[in-house]
Amino acid sequence: METDPQRSFGPTQRPVPVFPEPEPLAEHGPARIVAICNQKGGVGKTTTTINLGAALAEYGRRVLLVDFDPQGALSVGLGKGDPRQLDVTVHNMLLEHDTEWDDVVIETGVEGMDLLPSNIDLSGAEVQLVHEVGREYILAGALKGAVPHYDYILIDCQPSLGLLTVNALAASEGVLIPLECEYFAMRGVALLMETIDKVQGRINPGLVIDGVLGTMYDSRTLHTREVLSRIVEAFGDKVFHTVINRTVRFPDATVAGEPITFFDPNSMGANAYRSLAREVLDRWSAAE
Repeated sequence: METDPQRSFGPTQRPVPVFPEPEPLAEHGPARIVAICNQKGGVGKTTTTINLGAALAEYGRRVLLVDFDPQGALSVGLGKGDPRQLDVTVHNMLLEHDTEWDDVVIETGVEGMDLLPSNIDLSGAEVQLVHEVGREYILAGALKGAVPHYDYILIDCQPSLGLLTVNALAASEGVLIPLECEYFAMRGVALLMETIDKVQGRINPGLVIDGVLGTMYDSRTLHTREVLSRIVEAFGDKVFHTVINRTVRFPDATVAGEPITFFDPNSMGANAYRSLAREVLDRWSAAE
């Protein structure tokens, strides 16, 4: 990882390293499980899960996306229609002992990227899981069979810090935090960090923060520049150099049911997620 003298400072006001093109893999697995988590809605969790997953797949990695939000936004954003029409979902995988991950998994249309879909049924799982023994580890157990088949498993968490999110954090090796470059987004981070600390201390000591991702950035406004600066002050090197700019192409891609890398492959948004994929791969390889 080298610093490019021609691009000395990026939006985070730090020297920008040059992240190399990932080497092809001779074999796949076992997967690193990553929770994409923030209890605030509308910060880009689902957009990041879809587009980071697609960019990783573009670089030859096998990726499994887990829709762990009862709203089913991940499933809709990949063009799977009305999630309520699905016969089996993550809900069945969690609560039915005879339903395995490979009974639920569906193809996304992106080569190398699969999906475990969700719908509103998952909202009832939180109540049902309360009475289960080892309730925080149910998702980890359900995903165990998938781990050898993929390089990365990305979990799109719901915007809350309830039992479902704790399950996602308990199952994961890392957590990626999308953070909108907006003042009120900063205010809720303390609660999220407190939850992560509790999970690290009581449930999953190996959990690490893989990084904080600035989203919905607009370099034209002083406000977003100042918020991004505060994010870097708070989290230091945990903040990714890659920043996701605000653009109408993301909602357009969602309506089309495609990742931005398919919908508009040469757009700034597509290139930003490719840059993020190179950066996270560099971080993950350094952590191994």
